[in-house]
Amino acid sequence: MPFRLTPRPTVRSLAVWMAAGLGLLACSAPRVEFENTQPAKEQARQQAQAAGSLYGGWRVYQQRCASCHGEWADGAGGAPNLLLRVRDLGPQRFVDLVLRRYSKDLLPEGGGTPRETLVDEVLERRSGALSMPAWQGDPVVQAHVMDLYAYLNARAEGRQGTERPAR
Repeated sequence: MPFRLTPRPTVRSLAVWMAAGLGLLACSAPRVEFENTQPAKEQARQQAQAAGSLYGGWRVYQQRCASCHGEWADGAGGAPNLLLRVRDLGPQRFVDLVLRRYSKDLLPEGGGTPRETLVDEVLERRSGALSMPAWQGDPVVQAHVMDLYAYLNARAEGRQGTERPAR
């Protein structure tokens, strides 16, 4: 039996054969499409719901915020209506505003620039104090800031009424 030498495959020929095999495999595989059926805002809302306790947030709100923003966060206490403002905030922005500083550019929709809107609120006596304390040094607010966000976000979206949330 004669002995035959077969040429050794080169890297180039192996790459060609692998590409051809992958091409055939791709043609025969069913087409898979991924579709985002849930908008990013909805996903963020669900994450925020899981991140905090409504009852804990209600309790902190009543202790620290209700005297200025009203019992139901609607601005009845003279300070801004939080229901209009929290609706469009994500949890990170909310935490930044509450713990670090109050930004005067966080104003409700409609009407002029933020500065003009602020001046109008002051002149019409719709705005109370122009500054909100930074709650960074308050251990209760620090420990429950995500609960506070969960409560105010639920109120803003209509998932929580004015009644006390269940424990």
